[in-house]
Amino acid sequence: MLTRRRFLVASAAPLLAQTSWPSRVIDIHLHPRRDGVSSLDHVSGAGMEKAVLLTHLRDADRAKEQLAKHPGRFTWFVAADPSQPGGFAGVAQALKDGAIGIGEMKTHTAVDAKDMRRLYDLAADHKAPVLLHFQEAAPFDKEALWNTGYPQFDKILKAHKKTTFIGHANFFWASISANPPAGEEYPAGPVQLGGLTDRWLADYPNLYGDLSANSGNNALSRDPAFARAFLQRHQNKLMFGSDCSCKDGNGTGGSPLLTRLKGKCVGRDTLGLLQQFTTPEVFGKICWDNAHHLLRVSA
Repeated sequence: MLTRRRFLVASAAPLLAQTSWPSRVIDIHLHPRRDGVSSLDHVSGAGMEKAVLLTHLRDADRAKEQLAKHPGRFTWFVAADPSQPGGFAGVAQALKDGAIGIGEMKTHTAVDAKDMRRLYDLAADHKAPVLLHFQEAAPFDKEALWNTGYPQFDKILKAHKKTTFIGHANFFWASISANPPAGEEYPAGPVQLGGLTDRWLADYPNLYGDLSANSGNNALSRDPAFARAFLQRHQNKLMFGSDCSCKDGNGTGGSPLLTRLKGKCVGRDTLGLLQQFTTPEVFGKICWDNAHHLLRVSA
């Protein structure tokens, strides 16, 4: 009997022969490459089939060029600061022009600011998810205080029930643990049960998690026993992303912040952790099925 799962694996046979991943992979967090480097080099090099280009409004033409050049391999989100002139209107127009989500939202503002709430309502109207970068601290001043107020984010989840939120970045993933250390971007060691992110993924249907970047990788690698249970518990709420700066999906030209990832593709390493810590069924949900359904990405 050809089950849906067997069909997905069988249809991905050419990809699996090259990568050994247990299922097809869509990267929900890839920024359009610059300087003539193709975004497809990273996608194909790491054994991924598709990617979501997280695109600032000023780079929308670059994303559209990649979509046109490589049909079926990319879709896109759009982002702009809604408090700046043209920001809100530009995002609204991009959603009409084919963007399927809003993000990565990375603004030096409170997550419950008036302009951000307008953006959440816009997202609900278009049935487009919002991907938020939560970061309280960083080694460089300009890289700190993005979408502040995460400890009170449950109020936003309650007030904007029709909006789908995707959480990402340092403070979101540090908060899998209760009492995350202040000012520490990538906490090490065992996770303390009761973290806000762990609780809210269970409690709020409109919150999902983006496992990309050094922060998502660190959340999985710091406490393998917790990671296995966490992935099992939230298998329907998590999605794979890379947010990797390397050029080719194999680590070339990348600059990860975690020492253990030096010379590696962050996305490829995270896929390896997911393969190690989950069953093929759960891997398939996190790396393909959840994004396919939530983002309405064609198979």
